[in-house]
Amino acid sequence: MELLKIEHLCKIYGKGENEVRALDDVSFTIPKEQMTAVIGPSGSGKSTLLHVLGGVDRPTSGKVFLDGQDVYKQNNHNLAIFRRRQVGLIYQFYNLIPVLNAEENITLPLIMDGRKPNAEQLNELLTLLDLKERRHHLPSQLSGGQQQRVSIGRALFTSPSVILADEPTGNLDSRNSVEIMNLLRKSNREFSQTMLIITHDENIALQCDRIITLTDGKIIRDELTGQA
Repeated sequence: MELLKIEHLCKIYGKGENEVRALDDVSFTIPKEQMTAVIGPSGSGKSTLLHVLGGVDRPTSGKVFLDGQDVYKQNNHNLAIFRRRQVGLIYQFYNLIPVLNAEENITLPLIMDGRKPNAEQLNELLTLLDLKERRHHLPSQLSGGQQQRVSIGRALFTSPSVILADEPTGNLDSRNSVEIMNLLRKSNREFSQTMLIITHDENIALQCDRIITLTDGKIIRDELTGQA
């Protein structure tokens, strides 16, 4: 069953001679529980696609459906609620709040949404992330790999419909990159979490179920990897 449906998506920046088509008539679907990688050279439209799918940047034209809901038919207030509840975002540079500890960073989106964190669920997640002994540490007291695990925990804790990860291993060494991909794959399989991962690394992409290749804002290849 499809979770994400993208129809004729276009995103244009600038006008006239300065016009840039970051996305040019992009269409595809992603079924529930699939782990999909989007690859392509710098400037191919990968990050723009992630921002549009996540409700961060409105498309110039086209539609995005998440679980049957037309994302951009919503007003800005409902779109903000949609982002908090339905989308988990993981960034390359973590985007953690420096004055909050690991546990507080993970639970922040839920608290901002007026919901009370479930202590049992939090402990289970901290165990999965191997962060139980670091739960009260500030980001500055954590390694890069630990900070990225906090970022992943923050995305997972709200039980979103989809996880969107923008170069989640791009700021890590090879050992931590392997650990983070193993964690994402485990979350995908054990929690049935649908994921879309932006990456420039083909080795990372090959660990996903499917690879979509973008060039100049267009899909030029869409293939399964045999990982499913």
